[in-house]
Amino acid sequence: MKQGLISKIQRYSIRDGPGIRTTVFCVGCNLRCIWCSNPELLESNPQILYYKERCVRCGACAALSAGTITVEKEGCSIDREHCTNLAECAAACYHNAYETIGELITPPELTKKLIRDKVFYEESGGGVTFSGGEPALQSEFIAKTAALLKKENIHTALDTAGNVEWEMLKTAAEKMDLILYDIKAFDEEIHRRSTGFSNALILENAHRLASLGKTLCIRLVLAPLYNDGEDFEQRLLFVESLGKAVTHVDILPLHTLGSGKYRALGIPNPMEGTKECPEEITAKAAAAAERRGFSFSIG
Repeated sequence: MKQGLISKIQRYSIRDGPGIRTTVFCVGCNLRCIWCSNPELLESNPQILYYKERCVRCGACAALSAGTITVEKEGCSIDREHCTNLAECAAACYHNAYETIGELITPPELTKKLIRDKVFYEESGGGVTFSGGEPALQSEFIAKTAALLKKENIHTALDTAGNVEWEMLKTAAEKMDLILYDIKAFDEEIHRRSTGFSNALILENAHRLASLGKTLCIRLVLAPLYNDGEDFEQRLLFVESLGKAVTHVDILPLHTLGSGKYRALGIPNPMEGTKECPEEITAKAAAAAERRGFSFSIG
């Protein structure tokens, strides 16, 4: 049975589709958005986070590290490049200073966990959302899990950036009732600067999904100095071109909630020091969406 790699199962979510939902966060992503709030999900393998604020400096991890972890005044310093047994070192901690992200699970095992909240889905019109990371990179696993959920009459949604080959995206999307589709930028240069990749396939796949008859909710990240202003207007024009398949637009102002994860992973934060999206920029984006007659929400 095909296994998937997930990070967590978030219950009682109200931001990832209609009603009360359970969101499954999948590990692995092929974009590198500079505003990413889930950097622990970028690589397609388990990641280990270290939180200095939880550390009591007992030295248990350092004792196993062959000198690659040193105990300092404000916690441990980890040489991740040369530490070959970080998982073993992390397991030695009894104070939850380390957190391992990434769990292998089969579709039946995951489904068994997800249907526990079926009564909440039924009462609220909710269901299950597959997010990430980029869940479509694990399309076979996602599709098999969604098929099992459909047997239980549970609503399913896929939150994707669409930067995968069409056949892979189609495999996952065909089993979904709703597609939450992220469009980071319309201008290709801005998209490359913001994510490291072209948006040609993403825009093409958006039209393919619309032609497939899938219900789309388009999600538009709003990052000042990157994709606000003219680029936001261009994205709205593109969304219009998708026609009646689009039922809603989510405007997602830049936030800094993921900054602590970069420190815990020991990697640089590309947006370090950047402030959250000002209210006046969000208000302008909302006004633009309203002028075009979109049903939309903010945040």
